[in-house]
Amino acid sequence: MCAVPDSRAQARAGFDRRVWEQVSRIPCGQLATYGQIADLIGAYGCARQVGWALRRLKLPSQVPWHRVVNAQGRIAMSLSREGSDWIQRELLIAEGIPVDAEGRLPLRQFLWRPGAMSGE
Repeated sequence: MCAVPDSRAQARAGFDRRVWEQVSRIPCGQLATYGQIADLIGAYGCARQVGWALRRLKLPSQVPWHRVVNAQGRIAMSLSREGSDWIQRELLIAEGIPVDAEGRLPLRQFLWRPGAMSGE
């Protein structure tokens, strides 16, 4: 008997791919929010799903997942992230983005603006 492809799994894989492609465009030393990425791929209101797509990346990854933070300008610090929140903090600091011990960062100063003075 042939296996019928799970259309939800295919849709999720397509969504994940779109998220990863958009996140790959974020320049070093700049940040985007989960909601911003959702909007850029035409998935308005799907910020949480963007977060899940990034969590499905295998680490280490060429996709700069660490450049995506929440709309309050914070890293989502959580035990369920299995240490990736601390990895994210260290990667951002290495790019020159200051992050305090609670995961707060100056989002406005480092926010990626696609198309603004970048030629995109």
